[in-house]
Amino acid sequence: MVKSAFAHVDHWVFDLDNTLYPRGSHLFRQIENKMNDFVERELQLPRQEAVALRNTYWRTHGTTLAGLMQEHGIEPEPYLVEVHDIDYSVLAPDPQLQAAIDNLPGRKIIFTNGPRLHGEKASAACGLGNCFDCIYGIEDAAYVPKPRAPAFEKVFAIEGLKPRNSAMFEDDPINLLVPFQLGLQTVLVGPEQGGDHILHRTLDLTDFLTQLV
Repeated sequence: MVKSAFAHVDHWVFDLDNTLYPRGSHLFRQIENKMNDFVERELQLPRQEAVALRNTYWRTHGTTLAGLMQEHGIEPEPYLVEVHDIDYSVLAPDPQLQAAIDNLPGRKIIFTNGPRLHGEKASAACGLGNCFDCIYGIEDAAYVPKPRAPAFEKVFAIEGLKPRNSAMFEDDPINLLVPFQLGLQTVLVGPEQGGDHILHRTLDLTDFLTQLV
């Protein structure tokens, strides 16, 4: 039954962080620490207040960057370079996931709230560098982050994506609400709970994709 729900899909959209690589790698934790450093330094806040503010901006604006841009006029490019200056060697090639993605029919893309270069480096470290037709970063959405509708509208328009023939894979349930409303098949990757807008759930992306082909 799951396979039949994807029989019409020819456009596959993947989030990056904690979706295409395992949470246990703690790669995103490196980014969080860098973001905390940035907020602490630039806003001259005690560490605990910087962490709390970063979390508040993530909840209310979609990303820390969006909050910093709107509330403090922070320029995005230097911030993105700094917080993604991380060690990608914690990621390892995943040939099974590579094969599962390669076997999907149609076009495959990454859409991340990080910069495009982060998507390129992380996917390459996972051995997935040749799996995707295109990688879209936050700059491609004019620095508007998921889960906000304009982010999806911008990237999907550039990509020429037809929602009813597409599927999206995400680790954050809130980022699947707009795709669901647009008509995509929505797949939550990970242990989080979601609402009725989550059509499919899996703890194992490779296993899930393997069942589809």
